Amino acid sequence: MPLIALTGGIASGKSTIAGRWADLGAVVVDADRLVRELQRPGTAVFDDIVAGFGPGVVRDGDLDRAALGAVVFADPDARARLNAIVHPAVRAESARRFAQAASEDPAAVVVYDVPLLVEARADDPWDLIVVAHAPADVRRRRLVELRGMTEEEASARIAAQASDERRLAIADVVIETGGTLAETLRQTDALWDRIRAGAGGRRADQPEAG
Repeated sequence: MPLIALTGGIASGKSTIAGRWADLGAVVVDADRLVRELQRPGTAVFDDIVAGFGPGVVRDGDLDRAALGAVVFADPDARARLNAIVHPAVRAESARRFAQAASEDPAAVVVYDVPLLVEARADDPWDLIVVAHAPADVRRRRLVELRGMTEEEASARIAAQASDERRLAIADVVIETGGTLAETLRQTDALWDRIRAGAGGRRADQPEAG
């Protein structure tokens, strides 16, 4: 069972790649979705976040992600405290889902869609690390035009993540996502074909996208 880590900076088009591979038959485990599930009211993660950050991060009984985000994106120490709460829970739950996928179909291609790979899980035993890469100015423009952020908010979100250089340094394959959607999908489909053929299923192979 190939286990592929798919990462990229915010607004890099990573979700487009994951969605395409899901359509083609991959089992996609979405780290962001796991986080949302693990942070639901009544969970240990929710309780620990409220204990650590106070009632100001709760709204109508649920986690106020905007309020929490405003705190952690502006303060590296606060972000580290949040990560110390969330990351172990996500690691455990993702491992459970990988094992479930393997038991249900030993030949499945499992893709872990994870924005914070460099920050939290770069040394895990992935068969392949794929990085979706678009220049920071392209991603900043997408955040402003497509997500309604201000330039300052977009820049802060980009700065809060690992640098492009750190992500690219761990990549086995880079899919360039700064161009058109068709160009991104062409690379995505070509890599999928190689993975299914066994040519991109081990990190030692170091295949190139495109």
